[in-house]
Amino acid sequence: MGRLGLLGCLGAVLLILLISVFWFVGVRNHMVELDQQVQAQWAQVENDYQRRFDLIPNLVRTVQGAAIF
Repeated sequence: MGRLGLLGCLGAVLLILLISVFWFVGVRNHMVELDQQVQAQWAQVENDYQRRFDLIPNLVRTVQGAAIF
């Protein structure tokens, strides 16, 4: 009975360790996915800022043309 109990405890510890590893990998993958989503959204914000910055010279020329008119 002692040997079977030891084997059962070892199996339980191994099972808990295996479940913990899978849980950790799942959580880490989820965090990486969330980080990628944040980076994608931030890139969209930077694109919007760049587009607005690129429109400034056109706005300046329009105002100058209206001032001359």
